Amino acid sequence: MKKRVNLTFPKRAINIPLTYRLAKDFNIAANIIRAQVAPNKVGKMVLELSGDIDQLEEAMDWMRSQDIEVSLHGREIVIDDTTCVDCGVCTGVCPTEALTLDPKTFQLNFLRSRCVVCEQCIAACPVNAISINL
Repeated sequence: MKKRVNLTFPKRAINIPLTYRLAKDFNIAANIIRAQVAPNKVGKMVLELSGDIDQLEEAMDWMRSQDIEVSLHGREIVIDDTTCVDCGVCTGVCPTEALTLDPKTFQLNFLRSRCVVCEQCIAACPVNAISINL
């Protein structure tokens, strides 16, 4: 099973070898989608966790016991097809190539599985066709 989670680390928890502990102690694969972690600052991270459902729950409980705030990642990018004019401006700012233009039809393609919800496309869209669903 896979779960995407948002983590918020207190300053003192920054030094925890999180992905190592998830793999070793819980047999969980952790794919880092986005991270903002620096010494002496509150850290934020989006992880995609893969593993057995019971072990995922145990791992999330363990992270909470380390004072790491854990919440399920529910945000996603939404594109209004009736407003979108397929201009492609958003494709130029998408760091993961989740947004691309079809070379034959010049229509916008969105691969949700590649999206890391960085929100750069929202600001780039000249017709406000892109938003975030909370």
